[in-house]
Parts: sequence; structure tokens; C-alpha cells
Amino acid sequence: MHNEIITYYSKNPPNKWVLEDYDVEFWEENRTCGDDLKVYIKIKYNKIVDWSFTWDTAIVTTACASIFWESIIDMDINEILDFDYNYIRQLIESELSEKRKKAWVLWLLTTRNAIHKYLNDWKKDTFDDLIADN
Repeated sequence: MHNEIITYYSKNPPNKWVLEDYDVEFWEENRTCGDDLKVYIKIKYNKIVDWSFTWDTAIVTTACASIFWESIIDMDINEILDFDYNYIRQLIESELSEKRKKAWVLWLLTTRNAIHKYLNDWKKDTFDDLIADN
């Protein structure tokens, strides 16, 4: 089941486009494998109204970004700041490859940093904030 989900979303990402009228955008990269991702977020009353991305990423990063998008619409932005590696593991309902953890969470890192930018809180998360202690 896990491979079918990853394959489906990597070939058919429903949210791969530049969101018009976004409130915040942010670009992040995974220097380990060369992936890069840019997210566009529309926020209203501190809730995610819409989220899209553009990328040059691996299959797992693309799939996870699309799965993540479906789960965060209408979610409070502060909830997302608490998510880590375990969040995607629960969404996929599978154990994820240890050596590819950064690929699994690039979309989350980029989204959390976009929210920090939106909040103007002067914070910037790193991969260690998302995968430490997992």
C-alpha cells in the first residue's frame, strides 16, 4: 500500500502549481540530495486556506508534499509548527527510510519556515528540528 500511495502522488501531484494571491511563499533545499521546493500559502484567520508547491524533487518528496497538502487545509498554522517527521509517518501509515528522512520532510520544513516568515517571528527551522529524536 505504501508504495502505491507514493507512486500515485508522485505521478499525479494535485497541488503542483503557483498559487495565485498567496500570502507567503518560501523556498528551501535539501543539499544532501539536491532537492528544492517552493511553497505558496494562502492564510485566513490563521488557518491554511490553500497550499501549493513547485519543485525539483525526488519522488518521495513530491508524494509527501501532496499528501501533506490534503491534511492541512483549514488547519491552524500554529498546529503545523508542532509537526515533525512523525506527522508524515502517521499520514502514510508506514515506517520511512532512515537514510531519506530529509526527503520525507522537505515540504514540512519549507512550510514551517513560510509560516515563520508570515508570523514575522524571526525563527527558521532546520532539518534537525524535524527529525531529531526520531
